[in-house]
Amino acid sequence: MSALSYKHFTIGIEEEYMVIDPLTRELKSHQQRIVQEGQKIFSDKVKAEMHQAVVEVATDICKDVESAYKDISNMRKTIASISGELDLWVGASGTHPFSHWEKQLITDHVRYNEIVNELQEAARSNLIFGLHVHIGMESREMAIHIANTARYFLPHVFALSTNSPFWEGRQTGYKSFRTKVFEKFPRTGIPDIFNSIEDYENYIKILVKTNCIDNAKKIWWDLRVHPVFNTVEFRICDIPLTVKETIAIAGLFQAICAKLYKLRTQNMNFMMYSRALINENKFRASRYGIDGKMIDFGKETEMDTKILIEELLNFVDDVVPYLGGEEAIENVKSIVENGSGADRQLKKFKEKNQLIDVVDYIHDCFLEGTFI
Repeated sequence: MSALSYKHFTIGIEEEYMVIDPLTRELKSHQQRIVQEGQKIFSDKVKAEMHQAVVEVATDICKDVESAYKDISNMRKTIASISGELDLWVGASGTHPFSHWEKQLITDHVRYNEIVNELQEAARSNLIFGLHVHIGMESREMAIHIANTARYFLPHVFALSTNSPFWEGRQTGYKSFRTKVFEKFPRTGIPDIFNSIEDYENYIKILVKTNCIDNAKKIWWDLRVHPVFNTVEFRICDIPLTVKETIAIAGLFQAICAKLYKLRTQNMNFMMYSRALINENKFRASRYGIDGKMIDFGKETEMDTKILIEELLNFVDDVVPYLGGEEAIENVKSIVENGSGADRQLKKFKEKNQLIDVVDYIHDCFLEGTFI
Protein backbone atom coordinates (compact mmCIF):
# COMPACT_ATOMS: atom_id res chain seq x y z
CA MET A 1 0.00 0.00 0.00
CA SER A 2 2.77 2.41 0.92
CA ALA A 3 4.30 1.99 -2.55
CA LEU A 4 1.27 3.54 -4.21
CA SER A 5 1.33 7.28 -4.84
CA TYR A 6 -1.87 9.30 -5.04
CA LYS A 7 -0.19 12.65 -5.72
CA HIS A 8 -1.52 12.87 -9.27
CA PHE A 9 -5.12 12.95 -7.97
CA THR A 10 -5.22 16.74 -7.89
CA ILE A 11 -8.49 18.65 -7.51
CA GLY A 12 -9.93 21.47 -9.58
CA ILE A 13 -13.33 22.97 -8.81
CA GLU A 14 -15.68 25.08 -10.95
CA GLU A 15 -18.71 26.73 -9.37
CA GLU A 16 -21.55 28.71 -10.97
CA TYR A 17 -23.13 31.48 -8.87
CA MET A 18 -26.40 33.31 -9.30
CA VAL A 19 -26.48 37.12 -9.24
CA ILE A 20 -29.44 38.48 -7.28
CA ASP A 21 -31.15 41.85 -7.00
CA PRO A 22 -31.26 42.45 -3.21
CA LEU A 23 -34.50 44.44 -3.53
CA THR A 24 -36.64 42.09 -5.64
CA ARG A 25 -34.66 38.88 -4.94
CA GLU A 26 -34.91 38.17 -8.68
CA LEU A 27 -31.97 37.15 -10.80
CA LYS A 28 -30.29 40.18 -12.29
CA SER A 29 -27.82 40.84 -15.09
CA HIS A 30 -24.60 42.21 -13.66
CA GLN A 31 -23.51 43.35 -17.15
CA GLN A 32 -20.26 41.45 -16.59
CA ARG A 33 -19.14 43.96 -13.96
CA ILE A 34 -18.52 41.19 -11.41
CA VAL A 35 -16.51 39.25 -13.99
CA GLN A 36 -14.49 42.31 -14.96
CA GLU A 37 -13.61 43.14 -11.36
CA GLY A 38 -12.98 39.47 -10.54
CA GLN A 39 -10.58 39.09 -13.45
CA LYS A 40 -8.45 41.92 -12.07
CA ILE A 41 -7.76 39.61 -9.11
CA PHE A 42 -8.08 36.08 -10.51
CA SER A 43 -7.49 36.59 -14.26
CA ASP A 44 -9.39 34.05 -16.36
CA LYS A 45 -10.45 32.00 -13.33
CA VAL A 46 -13.57 34.20 -13.24
CA LYS A 47 -15.74 33.92 -16.35
CA ALA A 48 -19.05 34.96 -17.81
CA GLU A 49 -21.63 32.29 -18.56
CA MET A 50 -24.40 32.03 -21.14
CA HIS A 51 -26.86 34.02 -19.02
CA GLN A 52 -25.78 37.40 -17.68
CA ALA A 53 -27.09 36.56 -14.20
CA VAL A 54 -24.41 33.87 -13.80
CA VAL A 55 -20.78 34.08 -12.71
CA GLU A 56 -18.45 31.10 -13.07
CA VAL A 57 -15.29 30.65 -11.02
CA ALA A 58 -12.53 28.05 -11.12
CA THR A 59 -9.84 27.17 -8.62
CA ASP A 60 -6.21 26.52 -9.36
CA ILE A 61 -5.05 22.93 -9.68
CA CYS A 62 -5.07 21.99 -5.99
CA LYS A 63 -2.78 19.31 -4.60
CA ASP A 64 -5.24 18.19 -1.93
CA VAL A 65 -8.62 18.81 -0.30
CA GLU A 66 -7.32 21.45 2.11
CA SER A 67 -5.83 23.52 -0.73
CA ALA A 68 -9.12 23.27 -2.62
CA TYR A 69 -11.02 24.37 0.50
CA LYS A 70 -8.85 27.48 0.87
CA ASP A 71 -9.04 28.30 -2.84
CA ILE A 72 -12.81 28.01 -3.30
CA SER A 73 -13.38 29.85 0.00
CA ASN A 74 -11.28 32.72 -1.29
CA MET A 75 -13.25 32.71 -4.53
CA ARG A 76 -16.60 32.89 -2.74
CA LYS A 77 -15.48 35.63 -0.34
CA THR A 78 -14.00 37.76 -3.12
CA ILE A 79 -16.98 37.41 -5.48
CA ALA A 80 -19.36 38.19 -2.60
CA SER A 81 -17.32 41.30 -1.74
CA ILE A 82 -17.25 42.52 -5.34
CA SER A 83 -20.99 41.93 -5.67
CA GLY A 84 -21.71 43.83 -2.47
CA GLU A 85 -19.75 46.82 -3.73
CA LEU A 86 -21.98 46.75 -6.82
CA ASP A 87 -25.15 46.55 -4.68
CA LEU A 88 -25.78 42.98 -5.75
CA TRP A 89 -26.02 39.62 -3.98
CA VAL A 90 -24.66 36.23 -4.99
CA GLY A 91 -25.92 32.80 -4.03
CA ALA A 92 -25.41 29.11 -4.76
CA SER A 93 -28.41 27.00 -5.73
CA GLY A 94 -29.01 24.70 -8.69
CA THR A 95 -32.00 26.83 -9.75
CA HIS A 96 -33.40 30.16 -8.61
CA PRO A 97 -36.64 29.62 -6.66
CA PHE A 98 -38.85 31.91 -8.76
CA SER A 99 -37.07 33.92 -11.47
CA HIS A 100 -38.19 33.16 -15.04
CA TRP A 101 -35.60 32.47 -17.69
CA GLU A 102 -37.48 34.49 -20.33
CA LYS A 103 -36.55 37.72 -18.52
CA GLN A 104 -32.82 36.99 -18.43
CA LEU A 105 -30.30 38.36 -20.92
CA ILE A 106 -27.93 36.14 -22.90
CA THR A 107 -24.22 37.02 -22.87
CA ASP A 108 -23.10 38.34 -26.26
CA HIS A 109 -20.31 35.90 -27.07
CA VAL A 110 -19.58 33.83 -30.18
CA ARG A 111 -19.76 30.50 -28.34
CA TYR A 112 -23.03 31.26 -26.58
CA ASN A 113 -24.58 32.73 -29.73
CA GLU A 114 -23.72 29.50 -31.58
CA ILE A 115 -25.26 27.33 -28.84
CA VAL A 116 -28.45 29.42 -28.72
CA ASN A 117 -28.70 29.39 -32.51
CA GLU A 118 -28.43 25.60 -32.58
CA LEU A 119 -30.43 24.64 -29.49
CA GLN A 120 -32.90 27.55 -29.45
CA GLU A 121 -35.27 27.55 -26.46
CA ALA A 122 -33.51 24.57 -24.87
CA ALA A 123 -30.45 26.82 -24.51
CA ARG A 124 -32.27 30.01 -23.56
CA SER A 125 -34.17 28.20 -20.80
CA ASN A 126 -31.04 26.53 -19.42
CA LEU A 127 -30.82 28.91 -16.45
CA ILE A 128 -29.18 26.51 -14.02
CA PHE A 129 -26.14 26.44 -11.75
CA GLY A 130 -23.78 23.50 -11.37
CA LEU A 131 -20.61 22.23 -9.76
CA HIS A 132 -17.84 20.63 -11.80
CA VAL A 133 -14.99 18.74 -10.14
CA HIS A 134 -11.80 17.79 -12.01
CA ILE A 135 -9.65 14.99 -10.61
CA GLY A 136 -6.15 14.71 -12.04
CA MET A 137 -5.06 11.45 -13.71
CA GLU A 138 -1.65 9.90 -14.31
CA SER A 139 -2.60 9.06 -17.91
CA ARG A 140 -5.56 9.27 -20.26
CA GLU A 141 -5.65 5.48 -20.42
CA MET A 142 -6.17 5.35 -16.65
CA ALA A 143 -8.66 8.23 -16.93
CA ILE A 144 -11.00 6.33 -19.25
CA HIS A 145 -10.84 3.25 -17.02
CA ILE A 146 -11.71 5.27 -13.92
CA ALA A 147 -14.43 7.19 -15.77
CA ASN A 148 -16.05 3.94 -16.93
CA THR A 149 -16.10 2.52 -13.42
CA ALA A 150 -16.93 5.71 -11.49
CA ARG A 151 -20.18 6.05 -13.46
CA TYR A 152 -21.84 3.70 -10.96
CA PHE A 153 -21.28 6.11 -8.08
CA LEU A 154 -22.56 9.25 -9.83
CA PRO A 155 -26.14 9.01 -8.45
CA HIS A 156 -24.86 8.49 -4.90
CA VAL A 157 -22.78 11.68 -4.91
CA PHE A 158 -25.42 13.55 -6.92
CA ALA A 159 -27.99 12.79 -4.21
CA LEU A 160 -25.74 14.55 -1.68
CA SER A 161 -25.57 17.65 -3.89
CA THR A 162 -29.29 18.03 -4.67
CA ASN A 163 -30.07 21.72 -4.26
CA SER A 164 -32.78 22.80 -6.72
CA PRO A 165 -36.30 21.95 -5.49
CA PHE A 166 -37.97 25.04 -7.00
CA TRP A 167 -38.42 26.24 -10.58
CA GLU A 168 -40.14 29.43 -11.74
CA GLY A 169 -42.08 29.88 -8.50
CA ARG A 170 -43.22 26.27 -8.10
CA GLN A 171 -42.21 23.47 -5.78
CA THR A 172 -41.30 20.83 -8.36
CA GLY A 173 -41.45 17.70 -6.22
CA TYR A 174 -37.83 17.04 -7.18
CA LYS A 175 -34.80 17.53 -4.95
CA SER A 176 -32.86 18.44 -8.10
CA PHE A 177 -34.94 19.94 -10.87
CA ARG A 178 -31.77 21.39 -12.38
CA THR A 179 -30.89 18.06 -13.95
CA LYS A 180 -34.36 17.82 -15.54
CA VAL A 181 -33.85 21.24 -17.15
CA PHE A 182 -30.43 20.24 -18.48
CA GLU A 183 -31.72 17.00 -20.03
CA LYS A 184 -33.10 19.07 -22.92
CA PHE A 185 -29.52 19.45 -24.17
CA PRO A 186 -27.99 16.76 -26.43
CA ARG A 187 -25.07 14.66 -25.21
CA THR A 188 -26.01 14.89 -21.54
CA GLY A 189 -26.58 12.35 -18.78
CA ILE A 190 -24.72 9.18 -17.88
CA PRO A 191 -22.16 8.27 -20.59
CA ASP A 192 -21.70 4.87 -22.16
CA ILE A 193 -18.70 2.64 -21.46
CA PHE A 194 -15.71 3.16 -23.76
CA ASN A 195 -13.35 0.23 -24.33
CA SER A 196 -10.27 2.43 -24.54
CA ILE A 197 -9.16 6.05 -24.75
CA GLU A 198 -8.81 5.53 -28.51
CA ASP A 199 -12.45 4.40 -28.64
CA TYR A 200 -13.47 7.61 -26.82
CA GLU A 201 -11.36 9.85 -29.06
CA ASN A 202 -12.69 8.15 -32.21
CA TYR A 203 -16.22 8.90 -31.00
CA ILE A 204 -15.31 12.58 -30.72
CA LYS A 205 -13.69 12.56 -34.17
CA ILE A 206 -16.84 11.12 -35.75
CA LEU A 207 -19.02 13.82 -34.15
CA VAL A 208 -16.70 16.57 -35.35
CA LYS A 209 -16.39 15.05 -38.84
CA THR A 210 -20.18 14.82 -39.24
CA ASN A 211 -20.78 18.38 -37.94
CA CYS A 212 -22.58 17.25 -34.79
CA ILE A 213 -20.11 19.32 -32.76
CA ASP A 214 -17.20 21.59 -33.59
CA ASN A 215 -15.24 20.72 -30.45
CA ALA A 216 -15.30 18.15 -27.66
CA LYS A 217 -16.41 20.67 -25.04
CA LYS A 218 -19.93 20.30 -26.44
CA ILE A 219 -20.10 16.85 -24.88
CA TRP A 220 -21.97 17.68 -21.69
CA TRP A 221 -22.16 14.30 -19.97
CA ASP A 222 -22.40 13.88 -16.20
CA LEU A 223 -18.81 12.66 -16.33
CA ARG A 224 -16.19 12.86 -19.04
CA VAL A 225 -12.49 12.52 -19.68
CA HIS A 226 -11.72 16.19 -20.29
CA PRO A 227 -10.85 16.92 -23.92
CA VAL A 228 -7.96 19.23 -22.97
CA PHE A 229 -6.89 18.61 -19.37
CA ASN A 230 -5.59 15.30 -18.07
CA THR A 231 -8.56 14.93 -15.73
CA VAL A 232 -11.80 13.11 -15.19
CA GLU A 233 -14.45 15.82 -14.89
CA PHE A 234 -17.53 15.15 -12.75
CA ARG A 235 -20.41 17.35 -13.95
CA ILE A 236 -23.54 15.80 -12.45
CA CYS A 237 -23.90 17.87 -9.27
CA ASP A 238 -25.97 20.90 -8.36
CA ILE A 239 -23.96 23.79 -6.98
CA PRO A 240 -24.11 23.33 -3.18
CA LEU A 241 -25.28 26.04 -0.79
CA THR A 242 -22.02 26.06 1.18
CA VAL A 243 -18.28 25.68 0.71
CA LYS A 244 -18.06 22.67 3.00
CA GLU A 245 -20.63 20.81 0.93
CA THR A 246 -18.61 21.56 -2.21
CA ILE A 247 -15.49 20.23 -0.50
CA ALA A 248 -17.35 17.15 0.71
CA ILE A 249 -18.34 16.32 -2.86
CA ALA A 250 -14.93 17.12 -4.34
CA GLY A 251 -13.18 15.04 -1.69
CA LEU A 252 -15.53 12.12 -2.22
CA PHE A 253 -14.98 12.16 -5.99
CA GLN A 254 -11.22 12.23 -5.38
CA ALA A 255 -11.48 9.28 -2.98
CA ILE A 256 -13.58 7.28 -5.47
CA CYS A 257 -10.95 7.81 -8.17
CA ALA A 258 -8.13 6.87 -5.80
CA LYS A 259 -9.89 3.68 -4.68
CA LEU A 260 -10.60 2.59 -8.25
CA TYR A 261 -6.96 3.30 -9.09
CA LYS A 262 -5.84 1.15 -6.15
CA LEU A 263 -8.04 -1.73 -7.31
CA ARG A 264 -6.69 -1.43 -10.85
CA THR A 265 -3.08 -1.58 -9.67
CA GLN A 266 -3.98 -4.73 -7.72
CA ASN A 267 -5.48 -6.26 -10.88
CA MET A 268 -9.00 -5.91 -9.53
CA ASN A 269 -11.99 -3.84 -10.57
CA PHE A 270 -15.42 -2.70 -9.43
CA MET A 271 -18.35 -4.12 -11.37
CA MET A 272 -19.42 -1.93 -14.30
CA TYR A 273 -23.11 -1.50 -15.08
CA SER A 274 -25.00 -0.25 -18.11
CA ARG A 275 -26.08 3.33 -18.60
CA ALA A 276 -29.72 2.20 -18.50
CA LEU A 277 -29.36 0.74 -15.01
CA ILE A 278 -27.38 3.67 -13.61
CA ASN A 279 -30.02 6.05 -14.98
CA GLU A 280 -32.60 4.41 -12.71
CA ASN A 281 -30.57 5.53 -9.70
CA LYS A 282 -29.97 8.97 -11.19
CA PHE A 283 -33.72 9.54 -11.46
CA ARG A 284 -34.23 8.45 -7.87
CA ALA A 285 -31.47 10.79 -6.69
CA SER A 286 -33.00 13.69 -8.63
CA ARG A 287 -36.49 12.98 -7.33
CA TYR A 288 -35.82 12.06 -3.70
CA GLY A 289 -32.26 13.19 -2.91
CA ILE A 290 -30.77 11.36 0.06
CA ASP A 291 -34.18 10.53 1.57
CA GLY A 292 -35.27 7.94 -0.95
CA LYS A 293 -34.09 4.52 -2.04
CA MET A 294 -31.69 3.51 -4.76
CA ILE A 295 -30.91 0.14 -6.27
CA ASP A 296 -27.98 -1.97 -5.15
CA PHE A 297 -27.41 -3.70 -8.48
CA GLY A 298 -25.04 -6.26 -6.97
CA LYS A 299 -27.78 -7.46 -4.60
CA GLU A 300 -30.56 -6.56 -7.07
CA THR A 301 -32.60 -4.89 -4.35
CA GLU A 302 -33.70 -1.44 -3.19
CA MET A 303 -31.86 0.10 -0.26
CA ASP A 304 -32.08 3.40 1.57
CA THR A 305 -29.86 5.92 -0.19
CA LYS A 306 -28.28 6.92 3.10
CA ILE A 307 -27.21 3.31 3.68
CA LEU A 308 -25.67 3.13 0.22
CA ILE A 309 -23.78 6.37 0.89
CA GLU A 310 -22.50 4.89 4.14
CA GLU A 311 -21.34 1.83 2.20
CA LEU A 312 -19.61 4.11 -0.29
CA LEU A 313 -17.75 5.86 2.53
CA ASN A 314 -16.65 2.46 3.86
CA PHE A 315 -15.53 1.50 0.34
CA VAL A 316 -13.14 4.49 0.05
CA ASP A 317 -12.13 4.60 3.71
CA ASP A 318 -8.70 3.00 3.20
CA VAL A 319 -7.49 5.62 0.68
CA VAL A 320 -8.84 8.74 2.41
CA PRO A 321 -5.88 9.17 4.83
CA TYR A 322 -3.42 9.11 1.91
CA LEU A 323 -5.35 11.95 0.28
CA GLY A 324 -5.74 14.08 3.40
CA GLY A 325 -9.48 13.94 2.85
CA GLU A 326 -10.73 13.13 6.34
CA GLU A 327 -12.46 16.50 6.79
CA ALA A 328 -14.24 16.15 3.45
CA ILE A 329 -15.63 12.78 4.51
CA GLU A 330 -16.82 14.27 7.79
CA ASN A 331 -18.61 16.92 5.71
CA VAL A 332 -20.33 14.13 3.75
CA LYS A 333 -21.58 12.66 7.01
CA SER A 334 -22.89 16.11 7.99
CA ILE A 335 -24.94 16.30 4.78
CA VAL A 336 -26.44 12.88 5.50
CA GLU A 337 -27.31 14.00 9.02
CA ASN A 338 -28.58 17.53 8.29
CA GLY A 339 -29.97 17.14 4.77
CA SER A 340 -28.87 18.33 1.37
CA GLY A 341 -29.33 21.90 0.18
CA ALA A 342 -32.72 20.95 -1.25
CA ASP A 343 -33.87 19.59 2.10
CA ARG A 344 -32.84 22.78 3.83
CA GLN A 345 -34.43 25.04 1.20
CA LEU A 346 -37.70 23.14 1.56
CA LYS A 347 -37.51 23.41 5.35
CA LYS A 348 -37.05 27.17 5.08
CA PHE A 349 -39.97 27.44 2.65
CA LYS A 350 -42.31 25.54 4.99
CA GLU A 351 -41.73 28.08 7.77
CA LYS A 352 -43.72 30.85 6.02
CA ASN A 353 -44.42 29.56 2.49
CA GLN A 354 -42.45 32.51 1.10
CA LEU A 355 -39.99 31.93 -1.71
CA ILE A 356 -38.32 35.26 -0.96
CA ASP A 357 -37.29 33.74 2.37
CA VAL A 358 -35.68 30.89 0.46
CA VAL A 359 -33.66 33.34 -1.66
CA ASP A 360 -32.54 35.11 1.50
CA TYR A 361 -31.49 31.76 2.91
CA ILE A 362 -29.52 30.91 -0.24
CA HIS A 363 -27.72 34.24 0.03
CA ASP A 364 -27.09 33.84 3.76
CA CYS A 365 -25.50 30.39 3.23
CA PHE A 366 -23.10 31.54 0.53
CA LEU A 367 -20.19 32.34 2.86
CA GLU A 368 -21.07 29.85 5.59
CA GLY A 369 -18.08 27.73 6.54
CA THR A 370 -15.55 29.52 4.33
CA PHE A 371 -11.92 29.11 5.34
CA ILE A 372 -10.81 31.80 7.78
